[in-house]
Amino acid sequence: MSLKAKLEAVIYAAEEPVTLAQLAALFASDALEWKAQEASASAEQTAQSDFSAVQPQPLSNEEFASLNSVPNSAPQAPETQLELSPETGPTGEPAELSEAEKAEAELEARRLARLRDREIREILRPMLDELIASCASDDRGVEIREIAGGFRMATKPECHDAVRLFVKSIKPPLKLSLPALETLAVIAYKQPVTSPEVNEIRGVDTSAVFGTLLSRKLITTAGRKAVLGRPILYKTTREFLLRFGLRDVSELPSMEEFEKLAASELDEQETATGDLFEQRAIPAQDLEFDEAASEELEDLPDEGLEPEPGPK
Repeated sequence: MSLKAKLEAVIYAAEEPVTLAQLAALFASDALEWKAQEASASAEQTAQSDFSAVQPQPLSNEEFASLNSVPNSAPQAPETQLELSPETGPTGEPAELSEAEKAEAELEARRLARLRDREIREILRPMLDELIASCASDDRGVEIREIAGGFRMATKPECHDAVRLFVKSIKPPLKLSLPALETLAVIAYKQPVTSPEVNEIRGVDTSAVFGTLLSRKLITTAGRKAVLGRPILYKTTREFLLRFGLRDVSELPSMEEFEKLAASELDEQETATGDLFEQRAIPAQDLEFDEAASEELEDLPDEGLEPEPGPK
């Protein structure tokens, strides 16, 4: 099985988004092996192209004679000398390292580990990008999204209606009241923010709403503000990103997008109101003036009709 197929299988099987660090730790040996195979194949292909480009030339008589005139002399083995290094003693046994040398060796080991981890991530990231592009381009109903700092298999927006009907039949949706949604929106856009600041923005007391959001794990504490009284700061959680399908809070709609959305909804409401008045209006043919009935009313005698008495 290819490394790309293993990545897709792990992302599909995981309930939570899988981070690149987790994938790098899981497929470290596979990634390095894949890179070695790619380097070997590239080197072999380069060698074959160089070999086909270079054609061997036959030796001349003088060159052939000079090769035969070289005396057969056996190479002499170099004299071996025992050199003592700081890491070995007189008997060749490893010597004890000092504290500075141990610390330096530990730092070097950490540096090599970081370089190895970076190399593995550079191998896996293009494969993940290829998987994301492949799922988005074909006619499958699922795709790979980068959510909450990791990768997760999700359904495409085109299949939202079908998936929504299925999910509602097996799991009750997350229901929040309008005050809770307003408070959550203020925290999401102003985080980290204190409870008095949220109350000032909304104009009402939101103490009970904070308890609901905390119990739903949509917000959490983020320390205390360095002001008088040191009120508690609040921010959104990873559960918030998962619930709303966001990579991070920077993907929240901007105020300009909200204004455009509100304007479009207002236009739709005005259009719907105009259509409603048109539907309730009296048809034009019912408002035509009946000339024959008017003539009959003019021919009627004025019997029984007395003029109203005027002012005296």
